[in-house]
Amino acid sequence: MHYIRTIVILLIIYLALTGNLQLSNIVLGTLVSTVAALLLRPQPGPTDLRRLPAAGWALIRYTAILAVDVVKSGIGVARIVLDPALPIQPGIIAIDSGCDSELGTALSAHALSVTPGELVIGIDKAGTLYTHCLDATHSAEYVADAQAMRRDLLSKIFP
Repeated sequence: MHYIRTIVILLIIYLALTGNLQLSNIVLGTLVSTVAALLLRPQPGPTDLRRLPAAGWALIRYTAILAVDVVKSGIGVARIVLDPALPIQPGIIAIDSGCDSELGTALSAHALSVTPGELVIGIDKAGTLYTHCLDATHSAEYVADAQAMRRDLLSKIFP
């Protein structure tokens, strides 16, 4: 049953993105959604509709904060590129993901890697993210608060 639910959700997303409701596209979307569901291997679990508004709000906040971080980091990297005299201290820092699930750790790593100037280069078994930063001194101060916020929002989105 959880595979069917995942296939239907993925199919709806596919059809919304393509905007094409022809039979051939629906069949193709069903095949793509089925393959994706088989690769994702969704876990069975109860669906609690009461937590849906809180999860939706957390998803909106997470997306907005990630967008702001991308813009701010992009401006910072642009300043470094345009003015090479700016002092930077590149380095690798260890960030504890603090997430219980692999999905939470992977999404935290994605959020770090998508922001300019930072790149996750490795994750150990305990969930520690090893991240290369253009300015390791500044990133080490900022990262603890940002990771705590990410962990909080991701735990509300994916319990």
